[in-house]
Amino acid sequence: MGIRNTVDSNFQHFNAGELAAMSSSLVRHLESGGKLFITLAGAMSTAGIGKLLAPLIRKGYVAGISCTGANLEEDIFRLMAYPHYVTVENWRALSLDDEEQLLGKKMNRVTDVCIPEHEAIRALETHLVQIWETATERQLRQLPHLYFYDLLREELLLPSSEGDMDASWVLAAAQMGLPLFVPGWEDSTMGNIFAARSIEGKVDSDCVLSGIEYMKHLATWYESQEQPLAFLQIGGGIAGDFPICVVPMLNQDLDRNVPLWSWFGQISESRPSYGGYSGAPPSEKITWGKIDASTPMFVVESDATIVAPLLFAYILNL
Repeated sequence: MGIRNTVDSNFQHFNAGELAAMSSSLVRHLESGGKLFITLAGAMSTAGIGKLLAPLIRKGYVAGISCTGANLEEDIFRLMAYPHYVTVENWRALSLDDEEQLLGKKMNRVTDVCIPEHEAIRALETHLVQIWETATERQLRQLPHLYFYDLLREELLLPSSEGDMDASWVLAAAQMGLPLFVPGWEDSTMGNIFAARSIEGKVDSDCVLSGIEYMKHLATWYESQEQPLAFLQIGGGIAGDFPICVVPMLNQDLDRNVPLWSWFGQISESRPSYGGYSGAPPSEKITWGKIDASTPMFVVESDATIVAPLLFAYILNL
């Protein structure tokens, strides 16, 4: 039947029905000339979201992406070293001794998969430190993700026979020149490594621009957009909270007159009753001037590693 027919025919109620409604609405938005802005939180890159996100980017559906520093680097880890990853089938039954054994093997666990320290993290560190040192010498300053883009364009991170190039959404983004926003990049493994090298005096901390610069770039970019933008929030956290605020910032703090986000969808397991921003329902965003009562709004309260691939496959009509 294909994913689209399967969802339309069989996903009737509750979260399944909400996913079907979200999917068909988003396709209508794209077919009418709109674009999609995606936010990525959680370990979506390690989950392999790039397998479907990369073709979505290459087909031109995606206008921009906001992601955590972890999602940026973990896509590259996977690109460079996926054959060295280790799946932990009994991860719920791991003892504390088992966890320490993984530490001793330098296998960094993310639920049921381990990222290899040497082949992934330290391999990427070598390339990034070199380019950061060059930027320091030349007194260059860039946003964090642009250093990743530079290395990808120079093919310094592309594996000769390892990794998974087709599943890298960051590679697709670099090739397409996609705008990327990585607020709070410092809260990532490579951000920690950058801080360490800066403490050592090997790189100048000013060679990597701050999150304020990301917001300024986002503001300029948003004002330049001519097509309606759908906002798809996968998970919560800073990846979603940061970019959605560009609209009230422009309208309320700069007295501009930019359009609100044209469509809103969220995939999350967070609950609004706990007071967390990640679980806030779309209607709450009306009070902050991010969307309005006419904006199509959807929330699927489920596992994003299941729902997001289904949504992307639906859009691609696989």
